[in-house]
Amino acid sequence: MYRRSLLKGLTALPLLAIPASLLSAASRFTRSTLRRLRPTDPAWPTAAQWQKLNDAVGGNLIKVQALFSTCESEPGGAACKDVIANIRNPFYIGDQPAGTEVSGWLDAWTPAPSAYAVKARNTAEVVASVNFARDHNLRLVVKGTGHSYQGTSNAADSLLIWTRAMNDVALQDAFVPRGCEGKVQAVPAVTTGGGSVWIDLYDAVTSTAGRYVQGGGCTTVGVAGLVQSGGFGSFSKEFGTAASGLLEAEVVTADGQVRIANACSNPDLFWALKGGGGGSFGVITRLTLRTHELPEFFGAAWGTIKAQSDAAFKRLIARFVEFYTGNLFNPHWGEQVAIGTGNTLELKLVCQGLNKQEIAALWQPFFSWVTAAPQDFTVKEALGTAAIGARHWWETEGTHRMIRDTRAGAPAHHAWWDGDQGQVGMFLHAYDSVWLPASLLQEHQQRLVNALFAASRHKEVGLHFNKGLAGAPDAAIAAAVDTATNPGVIGAFALAIIADGEGAAYPGMARPAMDLAAAHADAQAIDQATAELRQVAPGAGSYVSESNYFNASWQDAFWGSHYPRLRAVKSKYDPHGLFCVHHGVGSEDWSADGFTRIA
Repeated sequence: MYRRSLLKGLTALPLLAIPASLLSAASRFTRSTLRRLRPTDPAWPTAAQWQKLNDAVGGNLIKVQALFSTCESEPGGAACKDVIANIRNPFYIGDQPAGTEVSGWLDAWTPAPSAYAVKARNTAEVVASVNFARDHNLRLVVKGTGHSYQGTSNAADSLLIWTRAMNDVALQDAFVPRGCEGKVQAVPAVTTGGGSVWIDLYDAVTSTAGRYVQGGGCTTVGVAGLVQSGGFGSFSKEFGTAASGLLEAEVVTADGQVRIANACSNPDLFWALKGGGGGSFGVITRLTLRTHELPEFFGAAWGTIKAQSDAAFKRLIARFVEFYTGNLFNPHWGEQVAIGTGNTLELKLVCQGLNKQEIAALWQPFFSWVTAAPQDFTVKEALGTAAIGARHWWETEGTHRMIRDTRAGAPAHHAWWDGDQGQVGMFLHAYDSVWLPASLLQEHQQRLVNALFAASRHKEVGLHFNKGLAGAPDAAIAAAVDTATNPGVIGAFALAIIADGEGAAYPGMARPAMDLAAAHADAQAIDQATAELRQVAPGAGSYVSESNYFNASWQDAFWGSHYPRLRAVKSKYDPHGLFCVHHGVGSEDWSADGFTRIA
């Protein structure tokens, strides 16, 4: 039913002009394109052909080995000791060609090294790699830092285009997209390579220049990947999504052409890159993002409260929902609260544009309400608030909030939040997300409270307020409307995330045997908790980067009414599906491993 309705929707779209270079590239495809090659196939490229590619990319072709391969071949060797010592460092993981931020997903995917990787240092090397993969009918994978929970940045027997080394950052005082001269006003911006991570931009834009760029909360997430997935950060309630801030991208498409995508040049491709999913439309080699005036302060509120009974916990949830609706449902506040199975409410919120006195005064009534009822509530972790100058938010000196990358030669600003440590290397049991509509705050608070309590009987629920744009300024809403992200985000006050897993379980890593029965039970609890929330948010969308690997309705969940338009863009710029990722646009035409065309 869904496929028939999708195809019907596609026929209603205006025909898109196919670039001549794409038609030329298509002429080189034959029926063999229905199945991509593996190293065991006779037609796999010869050693001489691989050498030719290596010459074309300046000697940057790498034979990829699994992260712990050296521990299997030489357990006591220096290389094995190095990976063991650094496997909890996300920068180290991102610096390895086989590195993935998480170590797999139960019954879904396991990290698998590509056959070869090109450690691309410039656009020409990306072009050579794309052409080689297309002409030799290879499975192609694109990776910056490997932060994909869905495993989309790795695939066995593939050629990997690894953009991590393309990480330069340059500030622009007055940027005008190419071809838009005289049509749009120049704005402050930052231009960066396709492999940069957000801490590189935060250091240059905020710590050094005193401005703000909207990116991700996790400092080691790739800039290009986040923009293509939509991209939420701690302060998205004020500044919108990372995709909304994209002004221009340089992208290598399936025909090996370098295209400039912005509002005036290739606007259809530009729109698709803004939230249409990473690895589906081409390889972004450079991108430029709008920067904003920096607020004077960034701040936070924290603490953990435990209710002494189920009845008290329901009252606590209800009181917080009421407090959030009246005081925090605005552009100032973001991040999250965790509603736990042990009748706990953990506050992990941040804000922008408020000083410490304003924050303390705002939270005082809620804190007083909690502490006035010791028979019902116990403060397990102290309740508190604070604010600091926004320019110092990502500084590593004099703070215990961030963990430095202490490897020799690491940039001084490379650090990650201590709160993100648990996800480094995590093996996921399950993961799901649901956008919760603001109508639940405004008209159905009790239904929301009941659903949150019911879900918490199965699994902890995280409410990420910055990942829903309801309550954001009109400008942020308007910018998000002009992206490919599911339109449901506009009316959502939060993204509910229910997920869990266990410690790192990379192939070849020495560790106790996994308790598969317990892992499956945990996955089932996550499904049950999600089901409780979907009862009050039927048909709600899900954020593509933080979602269920097994979502059967992923097209509608991730992109909603935008999906037919995304399919049309995909057909125009990549008609033969060279770029294929799990649950990416057009992936329904391919087998689960991306090797066999099925439609």
